[in-house]
Amino acid sequence: MPQHTSTRQSLSTAGESEGEVLPPNPTEAGAEGAEVAEVAAIKGAAIKGARVEPVQVVEEAAAAAGAEKTEPGGVGSDQAEGGRAERAEQAEPPAAEGKPKAASKAGADGAPDAKPESESESDAKSEAASQAGPEAAPGAKTVSESDAKSEADSDASPETAPDAKSEIAPAAEPKSDADAKRAAAPGAVASRAWLGRRMWRGWRAKHPAAARVLSLTATFLSALLVYICLQMPSTLGNLKLAEFTRLPAEAIMGAVVLLSLPRKPRLIVSALTGALLGVITVLNMFDMGFNEYLGRHFNIILDWSLFDDARAYLDDTLGRPAELGLSLGVVVLVFLLVTLVALATVRLSNQLVRHRAKASRATLIVGTVWITCTALGLTVGGIPIASQHTAGVLKVQARTVRDTLRDEAEFRKVAKVDAFGNTPASQLVPDLRGKDMIFTFIESYGRSAVEDPIMAPGVDKTLDERTAALEKAGFHAKSGWLTSATYGGSSWLGHSTTMSGLWISNQQRYRTVMASDHLSLTKVFKKTGAWNTVGVMPGVQKGWPEQKYYGLDKVYNAFQLGYRGPKFSWSTMPDQYALEQFQQRVHGKKHAKPMMSELILTSSHQPWAPIPKMVGWDQLGDGSVFKSIQQAGNKPGDVIADTTKSRQEYGKSIQYSVTALTQWLERYGSDDTVLVFLGDHQPIARVSGNHASRDVPISIVAKDPKVLDKIAGWNWTDGLRPAHNAPVWKMSSFRDRFLTAYGSTPHPKKG
Repeated sequence: MPQHTSTRQSLSTAGESEGEVLPPNPTEAGAEGAEVAEVAAIKGAAIKGARVEPVQVVEEAAAAAGAEKTEPGGVGSDQAEGGRAERAEQAEPPAAEGKPKAASKAGADGAPDAKPESESESDAKSEAASQAGPEAAPGAKTVSESDAKSEADSDASPETAPDAKSEIAPAAEPKSDADAKRAAAPGAVASRAWLGRRMWRGWRAKHPAAARVLSLTATFLSALLVYICLQMPSTLGNLKLAEFTRLPAEAIMGAVVLLSLPRKPRLIVSALTGALLGVITVLNMFDMGFNEYLGRHFNIILDWSLFDDARAYLDDTLGRPAELGLSLGVVVLVFLLVTLVALATVRLSNQLVRHRAKASRATLIVGTVWITCTALGLTVGGIPIASQHTAGVLKVQARTVRDTLRDEAEFRKVAKVDAFGNTPASQLVPDLRGKDMIFTFIESYGRSAVEDPIMAPGVDKTLDERTAALEKAGFHAKSGWLTSATYGGSSWLGHSTTMSGLWISNQQRYRTVMASDHLSLTKVFKKTGAWNTVGVMPGVQKGWPEQKYYGLDKVYNAFQLGYRGPKFSWSTMPDQYALEQFQQRVHGKKHAKPMMSELILTSSHQPWAPIPKMVGWDQLGDGSVFKSIQQAGNKPGDVIADTTKSRQEYGKSIQYSVTALTQWLERYGSDDTVLVFLGDHQPIARVSGNHASRDVPISIVAKDPKVLDKIAGWNWTDGLRPAHNAPVWKMSSFRDRFLTAYGSTPHPKKG
């Protein structure tokens, strides 16, 4: 049975932009074909504005002419779909000039031969159908369906040459208000999208070599992006070439699944899988940052709130423009990464299906190699060749979610139990009655400051010098180690762990404790009724509801200390100034009761640039004296980018904070002053070193020898510098040990 054909070459290389169809070979079309072409051209002019393809007009004219020949190089049986097979058996479409005006003129001036009756009837029917509209024309519906299918296939497989059926004539430009409204409709958008695809196909037909190079490049980059995301490590230390020389099992399994799916499910699965892989890659990047700064993995449930603190830190350190730029850059990067990985996965799935046989063989071979490497334990540089990295990341995240939810429920029960929860006020810290108690946290004061070969020489010298100065003033000290519940940041977790006697290692635990009635160490003094309580918090710059949990009658925040000097990066004011204000507003005033005070010193907060310098205590004034010091200091960006310099400047900041605190005690301390000071956590991993401990120094200083005699059994080191082998306790154990040492009687409260 003869098949109707149309050539891709004639449509794509000659007159394509104007909807022209090339004339047939003169040897294959006679006068009768020319007459039919004239009729077809007249009909095309009559139905101007209707959505009818040049191919359709040619087909109807060919059916009327009754041609029997076929042109070589056409699409064969594909054109016979949708109810056109019967006409294709009877006729072969003669090519005609596709310009309506020229054909109309020829029909008027020429004298064509008489047509057979069947031909006239066919013309009349075609004319009537054309007048009725494109939907009433025979075969119009099937052509539209075929076009839609051809376009869909073209979208799914851009490498396949488009069918002649998909060459739809562009819609006429709108000439009225109604036409303008129709042009703005969704159909017009689809038409513009189609036009873009048509232009791309035209460019590809004219430049096949360049198009092929472009396609291969896009496929290669897609494969490279997906491969990198599958192997992306979660720590900067593992970001090395050997990590990217492995065979990912996830890629092999993904290829097997995509090769077995029908088209639509395959596109959906590949897009969703790619988006998920992009999200996992983002989580790996978050892990890198958290491991670098906080020494732990990113918690997908609890850690989102920390991004606000990170933005505030960038604002204080680098300025608002830099903070906005970096924040916007992170958002754009995350969006682009997820989107590009999804598109890359879809493209790779199309390539797999387009080369199904080769892809299936390659998948089988690579899968066999992966199994062999796993069975033999083959490695490269100590790293297994067979990889399941992404699956492992998913397992870790799932386990983190499960453990977090379980931990939250269990910790609520633990927080309800308190060894001193029911102790009467008269039985709490009786051995400290009449003393002015001061609990002070020094930001980022960790074990590395005392033992690291870069920081320790300067810090140890300062600690020894200040120990001697305090002894000269009549004060003595004992020091040990506490293991902090946090690392590199989240100072409030260290504060709350010390004061509550509970291990508060994440934000959910912190919220649970702050909402409970678990007795804090500072609240113990308030409960006795024998002390007034106050807090000096230069780092607090907004509402602080935790004041109630800590039992503080009054809190001085960053805006209530009268400071008019410059900020030192994140730190709102130098420690020396905060301590002087504490003396003037609290410690130096006469009170009916002794004072229990909590101070948070911030000058040793990262990025450790610029760092304040000590000035005369009588010269502090409103802090304006620090302007020249701040201007002459290092810029944060210069220190952040240099690990060695960060360590050096961190050590200097600890020396400054310890000096300011001990000088204040030496200057203003009395016989009844008892100072307990400690670090809240180690500095970030880039400064403290990979796999550094979480230990922080703690010291108790007093003039009254009885105060230190009470802790003689702790075996702490004399002086401000704890020995390397001094006792190490968990930070959460300090509250109960301290209360017991100073005479408190346990009366447990059970949940």
